[in-house]
Amino acid sequence: MRKQRKAAIATISALALALTACAGGGAGTTPTAASTATGGGEQKITLTVATFNEFGYEDLVKEYTKLHPNITVEHKKAATADEARENLNTRLAAGSGLSDVEAIEVDWVPEMMQYADKFVDLKDPALKGRWIGWKEASATTKDGKLIGYGTDIGPEGICYRSDLFAKAGLPTDRAEVAKLLAGDWDTYFSVGKQFVTKTNIPWYDASDGVFQGMINQIDNPFETSDGKPIPLGDNAKMKATYDKLMKASVDDNLSANLAQWSPDWVNAFQKDGFATMLCPGWMLGVIEGNAKGVTGWDIADVFPGGGGNWGGSFLTVPAQGKHQAEAKALANWLTAPEQQLKAFKSKGTFPSQVEAMKSDTLLSSTNTFFNNAPTGKILTSRANAITVTPFKGPNYFSIRALTSDAINRVDVDATDDREASWAKAVAAYKDLGLG
Repeated sequence: MRKQRKAAIATISALALALTACAGGGAGTTPTAASTATGGGEQKITLTVATFNEFGYEDLVKEYTKLHPNITVEHKKAATADEARENLNTRLAAGSGLSDVEAIEVDWVPEMMQYADKFVDLKDPALKGRWIGWKEASATTKDGKLIGYGTDIGPEGICYRSDLFAKAGLPTDRAEVAKLLAGDWDTYFSVGKQFVTKTNIPWYDASDGVFQGMINQIDNPFETSDGKPIPLGDNAKMKATYDKLMKASVDDNLSANLAQWSPDWVNAFQKDGFATMLCPGWMLGVIEGNAKGVTGWDIADVFPGGGGNWGGSFLTVPAQGKHQAEAKALANWLTAPEQQLKAFKSKGTFPSQVEAMKSDTLLSSTNTFFNNAPTGKILTSRANAITVTPFKGPNYFSIRALTSDAINRVDVDATDDREASWAKAVAAYKDLGLG
């Protein structure tokens, strides 16, 4: 799952200080209740699960309670990932108040790894081989501690409004759209120029969302593989990506000038707000929810530049919880292949489990809202096209936020031109004090 990105650099610094101040407690990882593999003994308890956006867990938490009459599961769903992250940071620093199971987004993981002692080690030999390697590795510390069970990954396709494509005289069949858009980002932008010229409707929803898709294809977007930050002013690859996108968004008017997850962005789904979106699996549920009653959405098995993974989350068990063993069992159950397939069917969250990715249930899945698209096959194809797993160190989130602000100043707020906004981002990077 994924979200709007708002920097919170000050929040990060405050969190670091607060955690430093309260470190040393050890936050013991020894379960405080009887540990069982299936979720508790006879004691009646309540477990809380905190997620954000759409994980597809509504029916699953009810099912778990039925399977374990002694356990009541309460699902707390934040409206946005930013809201969830702020809550996590605040209560993690305070040492209390977190849910028994807390979902975290992949981009937060490098930060959380710095405070691994605040989370229960979820490593379990019985689960060896459950997840694709890079997914599990991204939540594993150097000394082998697993701080989160993988939920979904975000293989990206292109979602599009076939009715708007028809207005522009473009192909509407998803296979033909895949051929039309096959190629690099220049191809995607070039077709967008044709579309905008004929319809005067924006080609894509938000520049920052497109930027995320572009940098997901870069091995080291903001840090070298040893974790050293790349000064933003010297990051030629990032500047070139930014310039290419700003040309398409501003000079060629391809963007709808919206900030993803904003009210205006949500409302645009009920209008002819834009024609295409970068579409990781978890975005399918978001689109369907926002575009209820709107017909014409489809998804094509194609992505500019090949493949890309956007987002994907984990379930953690904070060490401050009172029912750690039961929470671990619940997180285990929710991320088992069987349950992840149910979540995919519910909200389109593409599983990260090896067994689930090979299942007939997944490969035969279709999505009625997206014109009965074979979403299981399409997203599996998109997952197989992923060749780059960008390195994300502890400073990824804060540096990425600066680029997000730079883009939105130009594309959404129109308060700065391209170069002036980038200069502000470079200045803000220096203020981070990363060297």
